[in-house]
Amino acid sequence: MDIFITGLLLGGTYALIAMGLNLQYGMARIMNLANGEMLVAGGFVAFWLWTGSQISPLLTVFVVAPVAFLLNWLIYLIFLRPLVKRANSRGQLEVDSILTTFGLSFVAVGLMLAFFGGDYFSYSYLSEPVHILGDTYGANRVAAFLAAVVVCGLLWLWLNRSRAGMTIRAISVAPEAARLVGIDVRRTAALAFALGGAVTATGGALISTFLTLDASTGVIFTLKALVIVIMGGVGDVRGTIVAALLLGLLETFVARLIDPGLTLAAAYLLFVVILLFRPQGLFGRPTT
Repeated sequence: MDIFITGLLLGGTYALIAMGLNLQYGMARIMNLANGEMLVAGGFVAFWLWTGSQISPLLTVFVVAPVAFLLNWLIYLIFLRPLVKRANSRGQLEVDSILTTFGLSFVAVGLMLAFFGGDYFSYSYLSEPVHILGDTYGANRVAAFLAAVVVCGLLWLWLNRSRAGMTIRAISVAPEAARLVGIDVRRTAALAFALGGAVTATGGALISTFLTLDASTGVIFTLKALVIVIMGGVGDVRGTIVAALLLGLLETFVARLIDPGLTLAAAYLLFVVILLFRPQGLFGRPTT
């Protein structure tokens, strides 16, 4: 039971991290390799506001999210929209976006090193224990999990119940057909990319309450988010959530019962197995 609950807490935060990349890659079709750096930047802001002004990270997200949204909107307009305009196919857009965002990730790391330095940072927030079913867990992890549930739930409802959300889903499935019904595909893709960046930065602010970060750790979160998105199915919000929970449970099981050093190996082994037997994702339908 302890492994199960710990895995769910970890998987919930993974879901929030991966949800941002799913919006950017699954909806806007931009493979953003700088996604992890946006997460670390959100963590930096939460750390700075808490240590400097004692502003709760749970409140910091209301500052981090709109700033990250605006920043990612500008990144899309300046660096990525020219790629979209010149791309002759979806494959070319993916290759160009991978190369561009790979370069942007190094730019982001350099800026964070210049502003915040290269030291690891962490802080104590809600570090008191919480008792669940006879076991003890960190209150900060529980709070981050609950916040992730709220954000993922609202995002799922928005994508599936609102007109704007269904517009974003439409451009991810059939962008050419979306143009025929009057949808501004480029503007909607920019919205999806910016929203994905805001969700990622929010996740960074939340996980900074219990994880130690530095400017160069973003690549780890980018890789994990990519694994979850591919496992769950590109553009599938439900699949992303389930895949994140599975990954959290697997990593916790391996760390507790086998060897903590094998958690990454186990995660990528699961990724390979899913890719071999369910390349369309957990809930996707095979293509003919």
